[in-house]
Amino acid sequence: MQARLSTMFQSLQVRNYRLFAFGQLVKLIGVWMMFIAQDWLVLELSGDSATALGVVVALQFTPVLLLTLLSGRLADRYDKRMLLFIANAFWTVLSLAMSVLVLTDLVQLWHVFVFAALLGVANAMETPVRQAFVSELVGTALLPNALSLNAAVFNSARIVGPAVAGLAIALFDVGPVFLVTALSSIAPLVTVIRMRPTELHREPLPPRDERAAATVLDGLRYVARRPDLLLPMVVMSVIGMSLFNFQLTLAALAKTVFNTGAASFGLFSTTLAAGALIGALAGTGRRSRPSVWLVLGAAIGCAAFGTLVGLAPAYWMVVALLPPTGFFMVYFAQAANQRVQLGTDAAFRGRVMALWVLVFLGTNPVGAPIIGWVAETFGAGASIWAGGLLSLTTALLALAWQLRRAGARLRFRILPLPRFYVTEM
Repeated sequence: MQARLSTMFQSLQVRNYRLFAFGQLVKLIGVWMMFIAQDWLVLELSGDSATALGVVVALQFTPVLLLTLLSGRLADRYDKRMLLFIANAFWTVLSLAMSVLVLTDLVQLWHVFVFAALLGVANAMETPVRQAFVSELVGTALLPNALSLNAAVFNSARIVGPAVAGLAIALFDVGPVFLVTALSSIAPLVTVIRMRPTELHREPLPPRDERAAATVLDGLRYVARRPDLLLPMVVMSVIGMSLFNFQLTLAALAKTVFNTGAASFGLFSTTLAAGALIGALAGTGRRSRPSVWLVLGAAIGCAAFGTLVGLAPAYWMVVALLPPTGFFMVYFAQAANQRVQLGTDAAFRGRVMALWVLVFLGTNPVGAPIIGWVAETFGAGASIWAGGLLSLTTALLALAWQLRRAGARLRFRILPLPRFYVTEM
């Protein structure tokens, strides 16, 4: 058991990664608290409008759609550690400004819209760089474990953040939650400064003229020529757009369907994240690139349970279904992430991971307003099961395509039966 735990957390033996993970954990707890507070604030300011909530989510992710590929190009050309510091510093300034508006009771709905869009800019610049930076922290051998631990950190924050936010909003209102978010965002700045550059697993940067010639279009062509990278990205783009909107749909489900408060929304988010954490830890023992069958199987499980959440008629059934949904959601996302990143050449990793972030997060501006409209028109449950059915259909079509492609590669040789001759003695 001790050996298993040691293997599960072995990337934490690397000092730079340990600092990185700690900074991310502190920041992400605050970020998830902020998401809960922001969604609740929007519902209060808009008169429980799911459409307004969808607009906020869309604004938050639109910069990902517009800027992520540019960020990937920067990650392949410049020092990723310095880029991370700049992006996180921008995030901190924005969070402090928003907390002042909320605490002074001057906040209006349009302030939240602007804040969400600017945070999206910071997120669009930071996420691809952070994804590509992990390989520099631990090297290729520990990369699968480090990526799984990243997911565990993310989902640990997802458990703690919403639970604390739900209670804090009930006790103190949303203002203090925004302040905690601003303070927690300082942690990555400190940990990035404390890293030792000499211990990073860096390949030398290309000459300046080659870096200038590294274009976004080259990265797109690289992925287009690689069906093993393209398939998980296509599946993720559909599931990310239609089903990974629980930030929006669970808030609407808690408040408009079951008529509960912020604490219940926090419970929904926490139970989803508890399953997601188990899914992340389940992948920590992986030492090689996941197979396409593992990715597609997890995608089918995620879509099936997501559909059931939307169809559940009772509050307790939603709570019971969210943990397996979270498990398959993260197990699929992490396996797909590992399949993409471990199959990518180092020279293209920043641009490929930028494209991954684009399909993972950048589809939200398209999906969120539609999901919000469906929730407001047909109910929050319908917005979830409809997205689940679309995701399930996509995953099954991808499985059929992969089976056909695999079958086309099989070659069978039919050998003639051996002939036996009986000779006279």
